[in-house]
Amino acid sequence: MDSALPSTGARGTVAQRIIEDHLLEGRTVPGEEIALRVDQTLTQDATGTLVMQELEALGLDRVHTQVSVQYVDHNLLQADERNAEDHVFLRSAARRFGIWFSKPGNGVSHPTHMQRFGIPGRTLIGSDSHTCAAGSLGMLAIGVGGLEVALAMAGRPLHVRMPRIWGIRLTGTLPEWVSAKDVVLEMLRRHGVKGGVDRILEYHGPGLRGLTAMDRHVIANMGAELGATATVFPADDAVRDFLRAEGREQDFTELTAAPDARYDLDEEIDLSALEPLIAAPTSPGNVTPVREVAGRPIGQAVVGSSANPGLRDFAMAAAIVKGRQTAGEVSFDINPTSREILQDLTLGGHTFDLIAAGGRIHQAGCLGCIGMGQAPAAGRNSLRTFPRNFPGRSGTDDDAVWLCSPETAAVSALTGRITDPRDWAAEHGVGYPELDLPERATVNTAMLEPPLPAEQAATVQLERGPNISALPDFPPPPDTVEGPVLLKAGDDVSTDEISPAGAKALPYRSNIPKLAAFTLTRIDPDYPERAAEVRAAGGHLIVAGENYGQGSSREHAAITPRHLGLNAVIAKSYARIHWQNLANFGILALEFDDPADYDRISVGDRLRIDGVHRALAADAPPTLLVRNTTTGDGYRVHHRLSPRQRADVLAGGAVPALAAQAQRRGKE
Repeated sequence: MDSALPSTGARGTVAQRIIEDHLLEGRTVPGEEIALRVDQTLTQDATGTLVMQELEALGLDRVHTQVSVQYVDHNLLQADERNAEDHVFLRSAARRFGIWFSKPGNGVSHPTHMQRFGIPGRTLIGSDSHTCAAGSLGMLAIGVGGLEVALAMAGRPLHVRMPRIWGIRLTGTLPEWVSAKDVVLEMLRRHGVKGGVDRILEYHGPGLRGLTAMDRHVIANMGAELGATATVFPADDAVRDFLRAEGREQDFTELTAAPDARYDLDEEIDLSALEPLIAAPTSPGNVTPVREVAGRPIGQAVVGSSANPGLRDFAMAAAIVKGRQTAGEVSFDINPTSREILQDLTLGGHTFDLIAAGGRIHQAGCLGCIGMGQAPAAGRNSLRTFPRNFPGRSGTDDDAVWLCSPETAAVSALTGRITDPRDWAAEHGVGYPELDLPERATVNTAMLEPPLPAEQAATVQLERGPNISALPDFPPPPDTVEGPVLLKAGDDVSTDEISPAGAKALPYRSNIPKLAAFTLTRIDPDYPERAAEVRAAGGHLIVAGENYGQGSSREHAAITPRHLGLNAVIAKSYARIHWQNLANFGILALEFDDPADYDRISVGDRLRIDGVHRALAADAPPTLLVRNTTTGDGYRVHHRLSPRQRADVLAGGAVPALAAQAQRRGKE
């Protein structure tokens, strides 16, 4: 159990030190909005095209950050011209705006950024929820919506509500057949997918000595699955060793918590007491010991993704299957996470061992994690070292995805069923592999293009294919929002369910009208058609349960419903990034004063909200009354928007709000 400390709050922690060093506005009081200076940004191709269009709409000449990098790692399948068109557009935008460009096949953004650009003590924001992985190097790294990234690239600060800092003390050492993935699965077992909301997770304690920087990446990456704002580790000898291996020891700065550091919340994990864990379908929070589900047949085992990206993870899988053959019914898939790691796997002989055992080697990228290939057979269990197993995210509607460590995945690939690796080792007399990994990484930057000089960049024209639409322009909200409830969502609805990933939908990520046809179809296949029918009559509303919009940072999950006429969402609570994205695109995000009122509303009920403009005034109480004109009921609701966000919503979104500010400045 965690326990709250006195109201004096956190002090002397790594996270607090970075925040105070970058604080531009506000007080570091939990719940209050603060503004932070942003040093680095990260964008990837599934979200980056919108970011580049937003930079264009903002009239940006050249980025103002220390480092901004555009990765192409998600939509690598080129079944037709659409993904390739986006790659061309993104490269032209990177050249135009002064951004590093990581070509397709160079690697997944998070481990690649860690290898090439991560620096202790810096701030990083990215239009990908797993940006928090960079906290493994002692950075404050936060996943946000694309518009926040665009604004930071234009020199503006990041606005975020100050989280509470949750100190997680690690003791002991990991037993054999247990690895870093089991640490974060233990956190999810204890706290579920909402346990980290409005918190920064900061790991400390003597147990850190046994965790490499890339082990810490595994844990930091899946802080997103806990709903955390960020995960932070100290920059200590493990980080120095990592940067030395990457040829960047000069970028190391020691950054540790003060001896008397105190946290807003405290927790302890004895690493020596952990066992192999696994998250059952269809949530990263459905965690159970592997032994409790052992014996179930599997059809697929996949090693890789941003959640298990290190050379050690692949080499461990290779050592387990070396000289053996995977079960005939199992597809054993290997997703190298960077070109560098694939090279080192090959130099070390691990690639040969994986292939000889039946492994299928894929290109370096996200791929199966985002439903871009490697979709499992319907109804067959798929074990993956991935961060998420939301329904249908794999690309198969009737999927059964389990999340586990490389050890569990590799052993299960051999047996053809879910297997605790300790039991397999005992049965076959196999010792835990001792890996001989190189002290220096094979650094190859040939597929990483640096920014053009400013004079040359100014002459570059953006290259737009026919599948890239213009950035939508949405009107301000009416003072009275009225319309039918077109959808009633349950708890923990993910952005994968709002705006699906996968090979069918994602190629339209730059074409909002086309992508809108996929909106919420995992929950209600008829939603886009019904929304289009009532759009001209004033639009509609959605009612939702707790933690609405968990998961990915993709702002498409706000833009496409808005395109279809969504004016307001009334939920019990929201995931952080989606809540911000709703405000960024002018959608009113309301919460029930009494969560029991959720049960009093049905699909098809017409709701009316008067006085919206008054409730969004800078100094007005954040409360409204929702009237159900179908039943005659009324419900008290509230919003949590800051004065800045209120102005954005009143303008129809952050982009028109900024345009209006620029116009006023021009007149003055």
